[in-house]
Amino acid sequence: MKALVTGGAGFIGSNLALELQKRYKDIEVFVLDDFSSGHFKNLIGFEGEIITGSITEPETIEKLRKYGFDVIFHQAANANTTDTNQRKMMEANYEAFKDLLEIARESKAKVIYASSAAVYGNGPAPMKVNQELLPENIYGFSKYAMDMLAYKFMKENPTISVVGLRYFNVYGPREIYKGKMASMVLQLTVQIMKGKRPRLFKWGEQKRDFVYVMDCIEANIKSFEANKSGIVNIGTGKARSFNEIVDVIRRTLNVDVEIEYFDNPYDFYQNYTEADLTETKKILNWYPETQIEEGIPAYIKWIKENVNINKLPY
Repeated sequence: MKALVTGGAGFIGSNLALELQKRYKDIEVFVLDDFSSGHFKNLIGFEGEIITGSITEPETIEKLRKYGFDVIFHQAANANTTDTNQRKMMEANYEAFKDLLEIARESKAKVIYASSAAVYGNGPAPMKVNQELLPENIYGFSKYAMDMLAYKFMKENPTISVVGLRYFNVYGPREIYKGKMASMVLQLTVQIMKGKRPRLFKWGEQKRDFVYVMDCIEANIKSFEANKSGIVNIGTGKARSFNEIVDVIRRTLNVDVEIEYFDNPYDFYQNYTEADLTETKKILNWYPETQIEEGIPAYIKWIKENVNINKLPY
């Protein structure tokens, strides 16, 4: 069996590729990445084949067609939520997904792909999969368009399993190369470890559903094993404020530091996200194991052992 992980040098993709390699000795794992935002260091320990190329390049799509993959884990994307170039975003996220679905149709490959809680915008929380989708920016819209395409594909190809994972706020090991797109958990941790005051939009009471990356990896694997189709939320089901995040970091590091609050410059900001996990449990039989009280200390331990924080820009 052959498995492809697109964006395999990135944050979620590299964790997934390494876990698939560890867990399934009879599956040949391939990684695709153009290394524009992924990093080779995320793949140290990976033993499978690396395909260098972009999902937006026709020649790369043609190359992928020849492998005959049995499952495609599609993590590659333009994940810059502040990018306002609409064409660039749609080409990288929507158009490329269309090409990958055609490859899956030809080879009858299962597809597990990264959607996003950004499709909900500032809709009511907890966010339910079937509620009205109100994306606030082009990134959220591109993921919305991917979901609509996936539903159409599921209807037209009922024998091919397709699962969309609407990730909420993912944090954890191997995200250090994401720059300004890295989780606030990492950014706030590094600020505090450097002796700085952690910076939050006024007044830190905006809430997010923070989900640990290894729970997301388990959701991908459950999607692969479930042999079902659908779109589901991947979060903890419990929104937490940014002030709470800072509190857990401070307790873990045993430091007392004041928060610096400043005005939020974004008019498309999501103030409150929380995942309703009803469909997730039904389709995947998946439930998150890690709340921030366990996930953040585990992540900080990894940061201390693996990261030179002085090289990070936060």
